[in-house]
Formats: sequence, C-alpha cells, structure tokens
Amino acid sequence: MAGVVWRQCFPWVRLCRRAWLGNIRHYRAALCTELKQPLAIEEVAPRPVQPHEVRVDVHFCGVNFADILVCRGQYQEKHQVPFTPGMEFSGTVLETGTDVSTVKEGDRVVGVSGFNCMAEEHIADQKALWQIPERVSFQEAAALPVSYGTAILALEHRACTQPGETVLVTAAAGATGLAVIDVATKVLQAKVVAAAGSDEKCELAMQRGAQASVNYSRGGLREAVRKLVGSGGVNVVVDTVGGDIFLEALHSLAWEGRIVVVGFAGGTIASVPTNLLLVKNISAIGLYRSRYRDQNFPAFSKSLSSALQYCQERRIQPHVGAIFKLEEVNDAFLHVTQRKSTGKVLISLK
Repeated sequence: MAGVVWRQCFPWVRLCRRAWLGNIRHYRAALCTELKQPLAIEEVAPRPVQPHEVRVDVHFCGVNFADILVCRGQYQEKHQVPFTPGMEFSGTVLETGTDVSTVKEGDRVVGVSGFNCMAEEHIADQKALWQIPERVSFQEAAALPVSYGTAILALEHRACTQPGETVLVTAAAGATGLAVIDVATKVLQAKVVAAAGSDEKCELAMQRGAQASVNYSRGGLREAVRKLVGSGGVNVVVDTVGGDIFLEALHSLAWEGRIVVVGFAGGTIASVPTNLLLVKNISAIGLYRSRYRDQNFPAFSKSLSSALQYCQERRIQPHVGAIFKLEEVNDAFLHVTQRKSTGKVLISLK
C-alpha cells in the first residue's frame, strides 16, 4: 500500500532552477515544499557560516525511513515547509567559522543533522562533524551514522551484549539490520539469528555474517526461532518492525533477555504484555538515537567514533544496496517504501 501511495505522491522530481545572484554560487537541494507531495530540486542561496559552524561540500547523503516520514508529516519531530530532508552525510570542508578548531578546509568529514543535509552543500555545527579516517571512503562514511550508530547504541549501550550471546534482529536485510549483524558478529563476537521477509533477504543476511535466518513471511517467528535455538530462547532482540513481529520476538527471549525497540517499520505499535516481563525477568528497552545528541552527547559521539574506528580497522563493512542521484530522490524514497532496498540507500551529490 505504501508503494502505491508514494507512486502517486512522488511520481517525478520537480526541477526549479534559479539564476545566480551576482557572484554567489547557488547550490542544489532537495526541498519538501508540501507534505505528501514530490520533493523539488531547487537552487538555494548559501548563507554565511556562524563562528562555530562549518560549510561542507556534500558527496553522499543517506536515505532513511525517517526522511520519508518527515516528508509525510508523520515523524515525531514536525518541520515547517519548505525544508530539506537528510540526516547523515559525508563530504569535504569548504569553509570554517572563526571559532572552529576541530576541522579545517579540505578535511574529509562525516556528519549528522536534524535533517537538512540532502543538498550539495550543508552547514553544520563543528560538534556534529567527525573526521573520516584514511581507509574509509566517502561512501562508507555516509552509511555509518544512523545505521551503525543505532546498532552500536542498541547492542553495546542499551542491551550490553556479551560475547557468545545470541542476538535476534528483525528486518535483518535493511540498513540497521545488516549493521546489527556486522557489529554483533565481527565486533562483539555474538551469534545472530536474522529475521527477514523473503528468502533473498535472509540469504543476504547470512552472507553478511548471520549464523541462522528466519523468513517470517512463511510462518510464525516464535516457533521458527525456538527450532533454531531451543526453548531457552535468545538473549537480545533488536526490533525495527513492531506489531506482531515485536510480540513474537519478545516471546523468543531467554531468561533475563533484553529487547531493544528501535522503530515501527511495519506500521503498528504493539502493546507490551508486562506479565511476560515479570515472569521471565526480561527487559523491554527503547532506543531513540537522535535524542542522545541532546541528552547524552558523549554516548552519541562515541557510537559514531566507534563505527569509524571499526570501519578503519575493517572489522565492519557497510553494505550499500543502491545509489541514486539527487534528481532521483523520489525514486530513492519509492525504492525504500516498496521494500526493495537492502542495506543503505545513498544519494550521490557528485
């Protein structure tokens, strides 16, 4: 159904080009000018950087389900139109404010934003930028902040996953799902059961390191997990789907297991049977990654610094499933809503 809606709402990109004003070079940006309508590509006049800010020449921008929700008016945080989506990006520093000490012109950086970075240029606070290590490409870097930041916070910070434990991840072939598999198996030395909605996606999850997989479109997740791991259950669940999948995953937890709620891609928010938490001494834990930027910045920063370090050491390797040009942004959104995407979807600005 979502694919039909977005085919109607986003059939093309409306191009609006404006003339240069004087010697100021305008840059192109994807703009949501009306909710639930096609994004427009417009040329935007740059503004001056403030003392603490950095102007970045953007190479890649990640596409996340939150970008689609905010353009529908369905995200937790509401934005006044017109606005530019985009929560993560990589690029090169063009200009720095007078008080900036962390980066300099020409540095390769990766950054995060409360949207606004799906454009050829982006101005960011210096605290929202991290230098890209030598062995990490612009493409890899752009795939790290949301997906791997979420995976690291979920597994390390919230669930305190230990070596040898078993992790069940839903929507396992998505960007966050594959990141969970990567971090759990390659960094934390945990075992992973990957749950996804097709045999092809299960196969990809296995190729990326999962020890077992479950196609939950073919039957009950709970029973399939029991057959794989026994009646003891799994130690950790990272769930991005919600609804019945969440409930079946919750019932698959072992004694003192932990389920981390990351999102509701399935469209339904389940009610937690608290009696189950009591009798099995299990924990249901929320993770809203963006809030860490304001409430616990050290943990937020560490998650991305760790992802960059792991990638530099080649302990993890982001899977980029598709790359679209800026003028194809609506095709990229449709690719995600039609559940065709695996791994990270990127917008290339070069």
